[in-house]
Amino acid sequence: MDKSTLTEGFHKLSSADRRRRLQALCGLSEDDLRVLSGEIALPAEIAENLIENVVGYFPIPLGIATNFNIDGRDVLIPMAVEETSIIAACSASAKWIRREGHITTYTKGKLIIGQVQLPNVKNTARARQALQDNRDLLISLANMCVPGLVGRGGGVQDIAVREVPRNDPACPGNMLVIHILCDPCDAMGANLINQVCEALKPRIESLTQERVGLCILSNLVDSKLAGAEVIIRNIDPVVGHGIQEASIFAKSDPYRASTHNKGVLNGIDPVLIATGNDWRAVEAGIHAYCARNGSYQPITDWKMTGPDLIGRFEAPMAVGTVGGVTRVHPTAKVALKILGVKHADDLARICAAVGLVQNLGALKALATVGIVKGHMNLHAANLAIAAGAELHEVAQVREHLVEVLKAEKKVTLSDAQRILENIRSAVL
Repeated sequence: MDKSTLTEGFHKLSSADRRRRLQALCGLSEDDLRVLSGEIALPAEIAENLIENVVGYFPIPLGIATNFNIDGRDVLIPMAVEETSIIAACSASAKWIRREGHITTYTKGKLIIGQVQLPNVKNTARARQALQDNRDLLISLANMCVPGLVGRGGGVQDIAVREVPRNDPACPGNMLVIHILCDPCDAMGANLINQVCEALKPRIESLTQERVGLCILSNLVDSKLAGAEVIIRNIDPVVGHGIQEASIFAKSDPYRASTHNKGVLNGIDPVLIATGNDWRAVEAGIHAYCARNGSYQPITDWKMTGPDLIGRFEAPMAVGTVGGVTRVHPTAKVALKILGVKHADDLARICAAVGLVQNLGALKALATVGIVKGHMNLHAANLAIAAGAELHEVAQVREHLVEVLKAEKKVTLSDAQRILENIRSAVL
């Protein structure tokens, strides 16, 4: 029996029953369940070493998106997020795809980028020649800094040199930027590549007779891409063309593209947070990739091909399944266990798929019922809590709010407060 069948009605279970279902599906231990429930918290000594000036914790709900079948494998998607409707919409879209199409994913390249900058080059030709002549030496020196990574089959694979015009009227000219291209294996590799760049600084200065400026990784890792494709067969042409038109709008207008891409990241970021990855780095890389040709573009593309709707996503995705927070954060370790992944490429492909599926849900809502109606149905419980409903009153207030929404096309906090007063008056 597949995971989709076993998670049927998952949203109707209590949180405790959901955890037990996860335990059966993913082979979680009792300690894993205690981590998910909050009984085993992030140890204070780990928190003290993750950031500075620790004063406490800011918990974010961790939910599970269901119904995903990616590359023929059933996957449960842990998502750490505070926004209403994201997980529900993602699960519903995955169910639609599961029933009427499929999701496939891939990766392109595996190299992250470190940059060594020569900011004010006096003799460009000489510097370029020196770097070219000593390429193998620099690669060897770089790999001496990361012997463990080399032992796992990774390490620095190549060095490239770019000539970049200085955008500085007060000091015109060109800078040289040396790209150190490194395979980080299953780590994100930020700290590793930064160390390598710093270690090469004195030798590069000696070889080129030029001053080195910054030594730092780039988050625009266009040498390490993850992609996904969704196909929905025989889609309702009105829905399909509506989604295609929404995609065209995003390609035509950066104001729309920005919100379009935020919808994609609504899917990707929660997976990255749940697994202890640097979601800010991935976001920065995706946004830069969207603007690489001079205008800001959507990161997904949806087109009707005959009776089928086809969606595509491709973007930089430098993630890790070892090292950093993923190694020490108890919840991140459980999240990776739920996903059933051990390698960074597997996690990158899942992120690509979830981002594309999340985008599909948003575009479908926009092209059909509208984003407000779809969102507010799920937001009704939040309004009930904001109005002051006790736990035993929330469901009843929510039901009344949904009825108001159907009639008025909108609901407000005032509606929730009025409904709560009426419910309490009726009890008296």
